[in-house]
Amino acid sequence: MSAQPTPLTRPRISARIGAIAESATLAVDAKAKALKAAGRPVIGFGAGEPDFPTPGYIVDAAIAACREIKWHRYTPVGGLPELKEAIATKTLRDSGFAVSPGQVLVTNGGKQALYNAFATLLDPGDEALLPAPFWTTYPESIQLAGGVPVILMTDETTGYRVSIEQLEAAYTPRTKLLVFVSPSNPTGAVYSPAEVEAIGRWALERGIWVVTDEIYEHLVYGEARFASMPTLVPELANQCIVINGVAKTYSMTGWRVGWMIGPADVVKAATNLQSHATSNVANVSQIAALAAVSGDLAAVATMREAFDRRRHAITSILSGIDGITCPLPEGAFYVYPSVKGVLGRTIRGRVATSSAELAAIILDEAEVAVVPGEAFGTPGYLRLSYALSDNDLHEGATRIARLLGESG
Repeated sequence: MSAQPTPLTRPRISARIGAIAESATLAVDAKAKALKAAGRPVIGFGAGEPDFPTPGYIVDAAIAACREIKWHRYTPVGGLPELKEAIATKTLRDSGFAVSPGQVLVTNGGKQALYNAFATLLDPGDEALLPAPFWTTYPESIQLAGGVPVILMTDETTGYRVSIEQLEAAYTPRTKLLVFVSPSNPTGAVYSPAEVEAIGRWALERGIWVVTDEIYEHLVYGEARFASMPTLVPELANQCIVINGVAKTYSMTGWRVGWMIGPADVVKAATNLQSHATSNVANVSQIAALAAVSGDLAAVATMREAFDRRRHAITSILSGIDGITCPLPEGAFYVYPSVKGVLGRTIRGRVATSSAELAAIILDEAEVAVVPGEAFGTPGYLRLSYALSDNDLHEGATRIARLLGESG
């Protein structure tokens, strides 16, 4: 007679959590920092965060908040009323989308906003259309909510942008939502207003939700223009969730303040979820975010000028490497070069057959940390963030060029 399983003989980790992959971008950044701490001159292109300090007036607001006893207590789960009001005002100012404070939920960064959205909208088996390359968190959050990511492949030949034809071909009766991102992490692709509107109207016609991540809205360059889908397609507002936050615009990645905007009933349901997960976002961070969104956009204008310069510099260096194709990004602060032409070559006695292996060789031999395309659903590519100093950017990219120039 076989023994009955007991709690101690069953798997220690639930299948749901055991299936989650570690964030590849954070893992690369952590490894780079550990190597630097050990004395190695590693240059990290892994983390997606501005290298600028949070503006002083925002820090001052947080310092003052620390001294106010009322911010030492619990506050409403959905966010401070004055912050929700300011976010609604900022949304109208920056994207032309009119919303009420009741349509705003303040979250612990954009990641929680995404998880809240997927958990609120998806039932087990519901399909979520997800263009690739995608940010590493999207498929994990979708699957945690019981959804099924349906991957739509794009590449440099299409500007890393998905077409209506691809969306239509992937649509099934189980399709519940589309994840839309412009400007994009990891590619820096920006959809034109006409493309944004066309995709929005397709979603409206098909009756599916759109979860649109607008965290990089202010980081666009050249002739590219940011466009908010519910602004261009107002009829879509009742089936659209907008994700945003202060992290990229105000160099506040560590403050952990994001938000989701959507129909009041969905936001109320997501607030109920958050009430059991984390309660309110830290009050000091909320006061800092209030100062940020209530102020002007001078800080991001300064950063954008530097990022614009850096995107040209890194693209120029990487494009000069035999076997690499590196499109000039139009937004965010990443380049996403194809390295397929390098794979299979011998590099200092080692042969990389995948972009993951190539990234490991680059770290070991050139002491430069990059994120392989496997993390974003598209093997054969690397993601490099150019949100680091001009000197480090030039030195790091030159090291890669020097190393790969030895390959044969």
